[in-house]
Amino acid sequence: LLVARFSARGGSASGGKDAEFLMSAKWACPRDGFSFPEIEPRLFSFNSPYGACPDCHGLGTKYFFGTEPCERCQGKRLREEALSVLVGNKNIVELTALSIKDSDEFFKTLRLTIREKNISKVVTKEIEARLSFMLNVGIEYLSLDRRAHTLSGGEAQRIRLASQLGSGLVGALYVLDEPTIGLHARDNARLIKTLLNLRDLGNTIIVVEHDEETICSSDFLIDIGPGAGIHGGKVVVAGYLEPLLLAKQNESKSLTLAYLRDEKKIEVPEKRRSAEKGKIAIRAGQVFNIKHLNVDIPLSRLIAVTGVSGSGKSSFVYEILHKNLQTRLDRRYRSAETHNCRSFEGVEYLGRSILIDQSPIGRTPRSNPATYTGAFTFIRELFAETTEARARGWRANRFSFNVKGGRCETCQGNGMIEVEMHFLPTVYVPCDVCNGKRFMKETLEIKYNKKNIYDILEMTIEEALSFFEDIPAIYDRLKSLDDVGLGYLCLGQSATTLSGGEAQRVKIASELYRPHLQKTIYLLDEPTIGLHYEDVKKLIEILQKLVDKGNTVVVIEHNLDFIKSCDHVLDIGPEAGDEGGRLVAQGTPEEVANTDTHTGRYLRKTLHKK
Repeated sequence: LLVARFSARGGSASGGKDAEFLMSAKWACPRDGFSFPEIEPRLFSFNSPYGACPDCHGLGTKYFFGTEPCERCQGKRLREEALSVLVGNKNIVELTALSIKDSDEFFKTLRLTIREKNISKVVTKEIEARLSFMLNVGIEYLSLDRRAHTLSGGEAQRIRLASQLGSGLVGALYVLDEPTIGLHARDNARLIKTLLNLRDLGNTIIVVEHDEETICSSDFLIDIGPGAGIHGGKVVVAGYLEPLLLAKQNESKSLTLAYLRDEKKIEVPEKRRSAEKGKIAIRAGQVFNIKHLNVDIPLSRLIAVTGVSGSGKSSFVYEILHKNLQTRLDRRYRSAETHNCRSFEGVEYLGRSILIDQSPIGRTPRSNPATYTGAFTFIRELFAETTEARARGWRANRFSFNVKGGRCETCQGNGMIEVEMHFLPTVYVPCDVCNGKRFMKETLEIKYNKKNIYDILEMTIEEALSFFEDIPAIYDRLKSLDDVGLGYLCLGQSATTLSGGEAQRVKIASELYRPHLQKTIYLLDEPTIGLHYEDVKKLIEILQKLVDKGNTVVVIEHNLDFIKSCDHVLDIGPEAGDEGGRLVAQGTPEEVANTDTHTGRYLRKTLHKK
């Protein structure tokens, strides 16, 4: 499989004698001095000095007033000799640039001589097995050279799962946290089959999950609750699933079982919004795997963007829809440029565009739900208006942990001290001056209804609702947090401890109580991640309220209960990667359910069931 360069020189001493050839016992040409290193695995690793490009040291880029591709290797990260070795007319960089699906096809159709097959049969067998594992967990659209930091949490988890399948361990305990995140219903079946195969090898698999299909495929169910936060933490039911589903009644009163037994349901809306209130018209959209996409997005509707994993949903919403809305509606980015499409029309019906993603609500531990929603501003003003605070001449800034005055200066209002451990992870310990209470002793002496400012921050949102029920400015903000299912969070809970789903719902809540004269389009990416059936039901109600105000909500989603509750569905596919990127169906959920797309087939079952 190696194409090497040799140069030979021959001549004859006399006409009847054999020709003489000068040969080398090494991988070198004695004529022009070209030499080839010993071919071994490290030659093909950019992490090894032996195989890395000598100029960029395997990074593929060089920094000179900005990051630029390495001129010597053109971003390929390997030395020239490594790129000269070909398998099936492809070098290692070209091969790893293929998607997992295309790589699997490449090795299955690779033509080798009998000698080459005998040499490589063990290696090719292992490669095909590992590619098969990755296909089974639904990540066939990823390229083999995809960088780890660009993977979603669900994709990274499924890659780790595939690596465990390849290990062939027996008697192991695997714990997975929502492996179905980001998976279409079509891909769920393959993932479940993979988990069952892992179980059949003699392993135990514990899965934290909200997906109904995955739960119903399990042998044993443990339901923890009954509620969230202080209302949870108890084992509500633990038993084999089949008897629990077939029992005459749900004796445990488990909310999860109630939905699994169809005692509770997320109902299909009686009416869908159909009045014409303008539309966004996108023509010839083209980015990544999306090719010549033409789509009309009706406004003042709840819209689901669906499709199998890797079909191009995020590319459409982020790279086409969001970027063009941003340049037309956001003063900071305003320009006449059209991004990734030929034309983008219809923004005259809109005043704002808000992307509500799962990024943290703040970059520091000081950020929390109370500060993000603005409730803490009114709480501080409330303390400043108490008789004792006014007698001391204190204003609202005295009760802030972000500025000097009333906060503990030892920990600067964090309540924790950061201890740098050098070669170990940083450790946070409670401040020994304020004992983690964030404020000076004098500040904590001021009380409102027998509670100081620290006590307020330690309250859950549910507790604070009853405490501040007579103060609308605070109550309305906290009520919106409770409405999106976050009543169990503490007011002062650090933003860095919130999950992506919780951060996203805090952002949704902050939009609920704000009166806006301008019509807004909200873009969300899988807001149902980490949500129980009951929480999904609440989320749908909240988003419907936003639409009732005349706003438009566009949601990337796989949850079928959510999709069936939308007014309009845009289905992108039909498959992942290069085989996706087209609008294969659109319309009401009922109209999409009548199509033969992957989403249509599963949506049809859900609508008939419910």
